[in-house]
Amino acid sequence: MNPTKSRSSQSFGRNSGRSYSHSRSSFSHSPSSHSPSSHGRAYGGFSAGKRPSASRGQGGYGGGRAGAGGARRGGGRSGGRKMSTFNPSQFINTNPVDRVEEVYEPKHRFDTFGLNEKLVQAITASGLEMPFPIQDQIIPEILKGNDVIGLAETGTGKTAAFLIPLIEKTLKEDNRQTLILTPTRELAIQIEGEFRKLARPFRLFSVTCVGGVNIYPQIKMLRKKNHFVIGTPGRILDLINRKIFDTSKVTTVVLDEADRMLDMGFINDIRSIVSATPKERETHFFSATITNDTKQLVNDFLHNPVMISVKKKDVSNSIAQDVVHFKQSAKFEKLLELLSNPDLKRVLIFGAMKHSVEKLAIQLSEHGIKAESIHGNKNHGQRQRALTKFKMGGVRVLVATDVAARGIHINDVTHVINYDLPNTFEDYVHRIGRTGRANKRGQALTFIPMR
Repeated sequence: MNPTKSRSSQSFGRNSGRSYSHSRSSFSHSPSSHSPSSHGRAYGGFSAGKRPSASRGQGGYGGGRAGAGGARRGGGRSGGRKMSTFNPSQFINTNPVDRVEEVYEPKHRFDTFGLNEKLVQAITASGLEMPFPIQDQIIPEILKGNDVIGLAETGTGKTAAFLIPLIEKTLKEDNRQTLILTPTRELAIQIEGEFRKLARPFRLFSVTCVGGVNIYPQIKMLRKKNHFVIGTPGRILDLINRKIFDTSKVTTVVLDEADRMLDMGFINDIRSIVSATPKERETHFFSATITNDTKQLVNDFLHNPVMISVKKKDVSNSIAQDVVHFKQSAKFEKLLELLSNPDLKRVLIFGAMKHSVEKLAIQLSEHGIKAESIHGNKNHGQRQRALTKFKMGGVRVLVATDVAARGIHINDVTHVINYDLPNTFEDYVHRIGRTGRANKRGQALTFIPMR
């Protein structure tokens, strides 16, 4: 997994006068493969974890408010479901071969980036020993004040790649404020959790602003000092329109999983939010893929950016894949037949629609198979409880929609079942990438109706 880095006469971004060209770098066009927190204010750390002033929120130290997906519109594409546009039969691969990946030798250690000593200790305590490729390449660029494009999938270490240098810069300039936009509440919570671990030794504060929960605690917290504001576009724009979130103080904007935010229909929200921040800000853009819309965002809002591309292994070649043919009248019975196999120990099932996902989880439970569901109609607490049960082994099956599952990390998923066909190849790869992680074997099964 080697990064490629490019800049120079082929650079693009706002004020560059150049348009994006595929010739500027060899990026990965593969799609993304992908802890709940207490409600309250995320605080880097002070003494025993409490700030000497009055309570800062419902959970005090380390929380960062979290909540539902943040989309005023329910967090998804408008209109009906798109029909699937590819045939997964072409990806049948019952005997995947492990490919030997080229070993990346980092140019830096965390103690050679020039970081605060306590930050280095916090990085080590979080479990990071040596920089991942994207961290090795991007941390120095952000520290130098450059705008950055990170073409990377979830699981490459990109969250720490932007949090570490931004925490370091904030320690040196206490008046800095970073706005991080994410497509889903789960990813916002995940980033907030990473921030808590890395900023634990310091008096740094963050607030997580997402939809699906009461907005008024978030309003209260935004009236306090926040070094990091993490949120979903719908809720952030709502807070801006209410004149609660003062964007004039923002010094850095991070667009994380920008391609997915655009897929979910947030492009106009993103444009409104970023346009409301100072033009002299630093802007960092992370995406698994580059589309026409993402190119335009980069051209409009980034200044002479440095681009780092990291390509992970091709999951479509490293995961066992097969199709399951079924008669429409016996689809559920075919699923029960599969789940009767004890080898399917921890199963993630993807469905197309929120109501069908909920119905399927209930049906499985009624047939003695412990199952939970996550989808956009569930509130934050319900989704987090379902995820926790699945992660802790309390249920064997988790049924999910694509949007609800975005940004979550679940270890040891033995099987992914596409009960309903995904819309695109990118969604297919994203789904099956939930299994076979950390050098473990996984299997993906896709239901296809008989004709």
